[in-house]
Amino acid sequence: MTTKKVQHRIRIKYRVRNKISGTAARPRLSVFRSNKQIYAQVIDDVAAKTLVSASSLKLEKLPKTEQAGKVGELVAEKALAAGISEVVFDRNGYLYHGRVKAVAEGARKGGLKF
Repeated sequence: MTTKKVQHRIRIKYRVRNKISGTAARPRLSVFRSNKQIYAQVIDDVAAKTLVSASSLKLEKLPKTEQAGKVGELVAEKALAAGISEVVFDRNGYLYHGRVKAVAEGARKGGLKF
């Protein structure tokens, strides 16, 4: 049983996903935020394949926003090593604020172009 809040976020997520899609030339950088961790994936939607991923699971204990920034830098480093320099940012229905914004800024700082 999902709550009204979760259903609303899922509707926003699908509305955003209808407008953006990742290709091999410009994959999608998707962010998932749980209460304790944050995850980022670079996805090629045409091939339906995750190219690069990073999470805060194995990072040291820091404030959540700082962890999110480090995850952004980590996913950017892995993406550049895989030959990916440009991505489309998918905030996954979350507001572009706080930890989601920190991931995006960390990825930009790491060298990815949005």
